Amino acid sequence: MIVSNPIKDPDLKTAREVMEKILAIDSSIKVDISGLDDNYIGRLDGMDCIIVLGGDGTMLRVSEHTNDIDIPLIGINMGTIGFLAEVEMGNVEQALKALIGDRFKTEERMRICGEVYKNGECVKKADALNDVVLSRNGDLQVIGYRVSVNGLHLTDYHADGVILSTPTGSTGYNMSAGGSIVEPGASLLVLTPVCPHTMAARSVLLSAEDEVEVMVMRSTGDRHLQAGAYFDGGKSVLLDESDKVIIKKSDRTTKLIRLSEKSFIEVLQKKMNETNTLQTAPGEDR
Repeated sequence: MIVSNPIKDPDLKTAREVMEKILAIDSSIKVDISGLDDNYIGRLDGMDCIIVLGGDGTMLRVSEHTNDIDIPLIGINMGTIGFLAEVEMGNVEQALKALIGDRFKTEERMRICGEVYKNGECVKKADALNDVVLSRNGDLQVIGYRVSVNGLHLTDYHADGVILSTPTGSTGYNMSAGGSIVEPGASLLVLTPVCPHTMAARSVLLSAEDEVEVMVMRSTGDRHLQAGAYFDGGKSVLLDESDKVIIKKSDRTTKLIRLSEKSFIEVLQKKMNETNTLQTAPGEDR
């Protein structure tokens, strides 16, 4: 199955080109194409993998759709810096030959589960491959977040938000917020405050077996504060004061197909160099 981002590939032209390349290598292979919607879920019977055209965001959406389906994903990067979408557009044919020739390995990536509680009742439960984020909603305002681990109070953050990330998600929003970068095959949780109002806040690494509770603290003034809980950057669940989110390791994983023999350090070095090049203005020393 080929699933393509409708914004980057609105008429599925690239998806069709990839399908043609697959059939040119082996005409007996069953191939189907779809836009990024839920309609393809019922057409996955007999499929060995899902080829995702887009960027890391598209990979996250497909991993969300296929959370209950044990089928590996491989991404073709049509975005900018891609850690999940491994294959670049210039290497598609070579990658397809390796995939069809069974020259790849499959990695299982840790997922996390978040439960949103209002007045003691769980109103939403969802998995995430990258992260669960609590962030302010509405006006620019600092919100208090009370963080507990395994029932013990850890700290209170007064910040724009709090990120609970998997190792896979450590190179996403967590990295942008100054959080620790973690080898994606590791098994742990990364806790990172977003723009905290303190001089001493740091990213905290926790065991994958830990259970983290984040509660929206009550305002000390008359202003009512409201936040949102975001699962892999998707639609938010509004949080009022005293609402909380409990995050822990999910019993599900996401399988990713890897073709490259490069280590994570080599990939990270390449991506960091690409970022530095993009941020260097013309005429500056590189």
